[in-house]
Amino acid sequence: MTAAADLTGPVVKTPYGAVRGRYENGVAVFRGIPYAAPPFGARRFRPPVPPEPWDGVRDAGAFGPTAPKPPYSDAFAEYLSDPVVPGDDCLNLNVWTPEPGPGARLPVLVWLHGGALTRGSSNVPVYDGGPFARDGVVLVSINYRLGVEGYGLFPDTPANPGLRDQIAALAWVHEAVEAFGGDPDRITVGGQSAGAISTGALIAAPQTQGLVRRAVLQSGAPEAPERDKVRRMVRRMAARLKIPATAAAFADVDRELLLRTQAEVGRLSSPVLGGPAFGIVVDGDVVPRDPLEALVNGGAAPGIDLLMGWTRDEYRLWLVPGGLVERVDRLGPVALAGAMARCHCGHEVPRGYRALHPDAGPAEIVGQMVTDHLLRNPLQQLADARPSSSYVYEFAWPSLRPDLGACHALELGFVFDTGEVPESAKLAGHGAPTELADAMHASWVAFVTAGTPGWRHWDATHPVRIFGENAPYTASGPRDAELALWAADAATREPVPAPLPEPPARMTELRSVVRRLRLPGNARRT
Repeated sequence: MTAAADLTGPVVKTPYGAVRGRYENGVAVFRGIPYAAPPFGARRFRPPVPPEPWDGVRDAGAFGPTAPKPPYSDAFAEYLSDPVVPGDDCLNLNVWTPEPGPGARLPVLVWLHGGALTRGSSNVPVYDGGPFARDGVVLVSINYRLGVEGYGLFPDTPANPGLRDQIAALAWVHEAVEAFGGDPDRITVGGQSAGAISTGALIAAPQTQGLVRRAVLQSGAPEAPERDKVRRMVRRMAARLKIPATAAAFADVDRELLLRTQAEVGRLSSPVLGGPAFGIVVDGDVVPRDPLEALVNGGAAPGIDLLMGWTRDEYRLWLVPGGLVERVDRLGPVALAGAMARCHCGHEVPRGYRALHPDAGPAEIVGQMVTDHLLRNPLQQLADARPSSSYVYEFAWPSLRPDLGACHALELGFVFDTGEVPESAKLAGHGAPTELADAMHASWVAFVTAGTPGWRHWDATHPVRIFGENAPYTASGPRDAELALWAADAATREPVPAPLPEPPARMTELRSVVRRLRLPGNARRT
């Protein structure tokens, strides 16, 4: 529909009108296709609604607008890219396919980006779907609302609009993907970090039952934080803005002012420290109960295959930018006390970690404790509940960038086989091993295609596929010793009491260190 449209590109009819894509390296690419109407004006903070149909052929050659979001600080922007495309029509998606047109019936991977539910987009070059399409998979990546626009909790509008966006996108894919060469009966939903958390909520949602065949959870476990934790974010923003904590009042606030206020209020929220943050909450509708409980004990998502795992040094992306590793090491016992408060555990857990890792400093112990609490424990719990259909991995290749190790998000360039793009090198460094990318990408393609990534499913021996400096191999229970500490702690401790109105003094001291770093809202999961 634009004058610059390439009239030789492939044309596909969607439920709301035809779109024209581009051929790139033998793959058909369609970008910026709206799956819902722009979520602004009268629709701001409301559940998504279908887009207006269009006549003629809409050009789909360029990425669509990204959801409003604050930028990364300079410290984090050194490692993470987050392009911005202005515009209201931010509920859009992209499709890469080797065979546009009905009849091919190829497997489909729907990708949800990470970014702590406050940043990120499907436009990040690392998520280029060309290699997946090259290998016979239709890749769909989506944009959805972020931060207070997508996950603010208000009394006058339904909760979780960002998750509702994802549900609307998934329904669009199920209806439309056959025209792009995909098989609506072989849809895998996957994501990393906040995208993995969203994936867990999606497959547990009543509205998606029967739409998904498989799921990939990378460095993120299903969760639903306390509603008051999210409410505190909204109330603090309202206090700064001097407005009521309602969606109606927030809808009248300028977007840029809202983003600045969100960044200021959320500057101390992090995986390591906790604190108020946006998240997917139980709402009695799309999230009727905690997604992890629903998947483990509630019978949700029956028959869905799961590929899930973590990186060896997740915490290093949370701590290395800005020099937090050295600061946490200097805090010593105070940092360990903060980790105990964050993880709701007793003294025996950090003592056990010290015994297992005698050469580790406080930052490493704190980081691994928090990683186990947030990721490894719940993911293993999920695998234990579904052993015959669960496959677990650990990414252990250390970045060529100083001090990052095998950090959070490092595996993405290997999964997507996009290590050659500059945005991958920001985390991996230059010269990352292509053979590791070949192996990891092939495993994900195999899982999306046939339901098995090439190693045995979960069982009593706890098989974990290790993607590291050597050829991939399967280890039995590589994290069992650490995870046993948590089981022993849970068996001996009283139930966790309700949170105190104010954090303990030691936790306050640890948070003050981060405050002095002046990194607004960036020490967050990506």
